[in-house]
Amino acid sequence: MDQNDFNRKIIEEFRANGGTVGGSFEGAPVVLLHTTGRKSGKERINPLMCLHEGDTIVVIASYGGAPHHPDWYHNVVANPEVTVEVGTETWPGVARVAEGEERDRLYAIQAERFPMFAEYERKTDRVIPVVILERR
Repeated sequence: MDQNDFNRKIIEEFRANGGTVGGSFEGAPVVLLHTTGRKSGKERINPLMCLHEGDTIVVIASYGGAPHHPDWYHNVVANPEVTVEVGTETWPGVARVAEGEERDRLYAIQAERFPMFAEYERKTDRVIPVVILERR
């Protein structure tokens, strides 16, 4: 199964179950992040594990510890206007990349809750971006 098929199945399950999914995401908070493709201009939707931090949602561009950032990250940098699906709610948002202490603190929280994020950090030489999604 390619990544598009995998994502499509997760998106369908998310929407059918009010934001709850199983498989590799079971027990984890998940959002659907809608971005605009920086090259294509087309809507892209990615299911992502998230961290709820007050009124904001935090997503991490780990890409499983790959040596490069995921496409969705490049999309939000190019166009920070996003749409976020959380549970059964959908809202317009703005994405911003966390920097310095804020980035480090948020990444550490997620890595403590889900140790795979600590492993992703060990697997790559890049600094894994942390993206904050705020309601517009």
